[in-house]
Amino acid sequence: MNSGKNDLDSIQKLEYKTDNGLGSRANIGIIVLSSDQTLELEFRTLLDFDGVALYHARIPNEMEITEETLAKMEAELPITSSLLPGSFKFNVIGYGCTAGTTIIGEEQVANAIRTSHPGIPVSNPLTACKEALRALKLKRIAFLTPYAPTITQAMRDNLLANGFEIPVTASYYEADDFVVGRITSESILESIKKIGARDDCDGVFVSCTNLRAASTIEPAEAFLGKPVTSSNHALAWHLLRLAGINDSPANMGSLFQSQLI
Repeated sequence: MNSGKNDLDSIQKLEYKTDNGLGSRANIGIIVLSSDQTLELEFRTLLDFDGVALYHARIPNEMEITEETLAKMEAELPITSSLLPGSFKFNVIGYGCTAGTTIIGEEQVANAIRTSHPGIPVSNPLTACKEALRALKLKRIAFLTPYAPTITQAMRDNLLANGFEIPVTASYYEADDFVVGRITSESILESIKKIGARDDCDGVFVSCTNLRAASTIEPAEAFLGKPVTSSNHALAWHLLRLAGINDSPANMGSLFQSQLI
């Protein structure tokens, strides 16, 4: 008896149709730090729009956050960005590290990614933060980070040089990225309330893609009566806007009611 095991003609050929894929409105690529515990989880909510697809690649980095370890990622960026297939026709690509962008430089990050994706819009949390603050018409910012003082100061200097005022800067003084990813959302919310309640601040920015801050945006804004954003929150918004997605959901904070200026 012929079992058909080697009979290729016995395999029934079926017809199928194709469509524009999961990203019928936008394909978004994101480069995530290998040490990051938070970005992908928060992006599942922040980019949960019909027809928007997210694809990520992880970049090697060291768990200790220092200027030296952050700078090392510049050489890895072209390699990691090449793991995002050009055939996906990305509308925009992001690099998910606020501190890394500060040390490497925004233009250098974009150029490194465009070695594999020429002409594609690129963002990062630092650029996204500044665009978000402008869209929200915020000038005086309460600034919260988890970093050691040298990293916090470098980022603060960048924002000051771009015309923002920072009446209060606060940090958890934590250089271990594994620990940063385990700081509770409750701790972050209480910190936002503490520094954001000052009369000389118009809003709050929480830096670091590894901090679990996205879920604190709405309760913090309700408490303070001021706009609040974070690295992941601002980056997701900026990636969407650069990709031409202008949806304004009511449950994602003041920023998502805003468009690019």
